[in-house]
Amino acid sequence: MSDDLSATNRTRWNALVDANVEYSRPMLDLTPDSARTYVDPLGLFGDVRGKQVLCLASGGGQQSVAFALLGAEVTVYDLSDKQLERDRQAAAHYGLSIRAVQGDMRQLDALASPSFDLVNHPFSINFVPKVDAVIAEVARVCRPGALYRLDWSNPFVQTVDDWNGSGYLLRHEYIDGRETTALFPTWSVDDQAGNKRDVQSPREFVHTFSTMINTLASNGFAILRASESSGDEGEVVPGTWQHYLRVCVPYLTLWSRYMSA
Repeated sequence: MSDDLSATNRTRWNALVDANVEYSRPMLDLTPDSARTYVDPLGLFGDVRGKQVLCLASGGGQQSVAFALLGAEVTVYDLSDKQLERDRQAAAHYGLSIRAVQGDMRQLDALASPSFDLVNHPFSINFVPKVDAVIAEVARVCRPGALYRLDWSNPFVQTVDDWNGSGYLLRHEYIDGRETTALFPTWSVDDQAGNKRDVQSPREFVHTFSTMINTLASNGFAILRASESSGDEGEVVPGTWQHYLRVCVPYLTLWSRYMSA
């Protein structure tokens, strides 16, 4: 699939890679133990040796090599060619073999159906306005019993504005598919040298709880577990990212199993 959205987000993600955003930095010091902790903190995936794993919209040289270190046969699928290059660099670093495929998560034509035992989908589904096509395509490529881990933005706080001195204010309507790019037109990126720079943000959209859960269910997925991100314990300064994590819980995760269409 190639449209204005995919072209825009590919360009903007390539610029984020050039800025060395955190999500584009290959993990080059993983061990099998740390890889397991990173991709499977709840221990739900089990032994992935020999399993066919799809890292969906997951470029950057992080999840793909973690699964490969655990013995999985890994395909990483991403819109950004520069993100995929980071996966290739990380795989070469470890002497691993992965398959890197460029494409839009809404159309997985390059992937056979059914062919995967596990789909790992880190935060990225908010870069498309509707989840239906994405989850339908995931169902198509999943084998019966396959596991699907999906991260997305907490829709209740996705449009929360910055700290105003006394709190984080809910100002905007809670609407599925609402585009938030105009509210947050840039990402502030810390490069590895500690320098900050503002980079134009990818186009991003709200996906409500009901939309996400009902779309999974209607495509044959049974939800196994849910989790919420939160900040570390300890004293934090109001208005900082760590404080925001403690108050707003920006990211959510669902684990599900593909049963049938």
